[in-house]
Amino acid sequence: MAWVIDKLEFLIALARERHFGRAAELSGVTQPTLSAGIRQLEEGLGARLVDRGARFRGFTPEGERVLEWARRIVGDARAMRQEVVALRQGLTGHLRLAAIPTALPVTTALTAPFCRRYPEVRFSIRSETSINILAGIDNLDVDAGVTYLDNERLGRVGTIPLYRERFRFVTDRTGRFAERSELAWVELDGVRLCLLTPDMQNRRIIDGILAGVGVRATATVESNSLLALFAHVRTGLWTSVMPEKLIEAIGLPDTLRAIRLVAPDASYTVGLVVKQRERMTPLTAALVAEARRIGAGLETDPPTPQAE
Repeated sequence: MAWVIDKLEFLIALARERHFGRAAELSGVTQPTLSAGIRQLEEGLGARLVDRGARFRGFTPEGERVLEWARRIVGDARAMRQEVVALRQGLTGHLRLAAIPTALPVTTALTAPFCRRYPEVRFSIRSETSINILAGIDNLDVDAGVTYLDNERLGRVGTIPLYRERFRFVTDRTGRFAERSELAWVELDGVRLCLLTPDMQNRRIIDGILAGVGVRATATVESNSLLALFAHVRTGLWTSVMPEKLIEAIGLPDTLRAIRLVAPDASYTVGLVVKQRERMTPLTAALVAEARRIGAGLETDPPTPQAE
């Protein structure tokens, strides 16, 4: 049975990397070993799973179906191993979490109480786009993600709301709107902005809100790093639109102001996403339970409609 799971792991790695060499490196084997393992799967199943040429070209229809089973079987095998370890040692191990950049500082609201409850568990947290988070969960590359729940379609994942995200206009204290307590989105027309790159869902949300009030975003600096955006705002030459929770988590220097954006008073739900399965690993199940405790007090204002 173990050798079959190993071969299924090869298939999942190939789905993630879309390249034989990188999939082999990810799996810790040579490329010939990975290719031979996948061929053994094909021979055992009596079907061609991978469309091969000079390079990887994709999966056959049979390969796509086997890939679905591979993810399910490998996930169940990992859950079984974790349960056996948990019965002997209690909850221990490694949780892999991916989060959208704007939620990274806020993940401490989840990880801190979890680690107090389960001190033998360690976390690795990485910054990813919302699309990559879903792909990572699908390919068993991460155990859970923190992303938007009610804007773009999520697919087959379990979701646990954590908080509502609202937006603030961030500017130098000597800036044009620095003395305002509120600012309408339409007033950002022509303002010199620095924003996250368009591959980030946060940017797509901001662009959509501005388009809804007849304003086109004019970002003269784009970055996938929030640190870079803050650094540019601190020069006084740029302003930005950033989530309220992010600002609360990291704090602003006295030289900057964060002004509430209204008309519309837009908000979006950010939460935990996990693989939807009948039986989660003990670590993931404990993380979900912690997320539910945190999200229990979530405000009940209606979500912004999900984009088609």
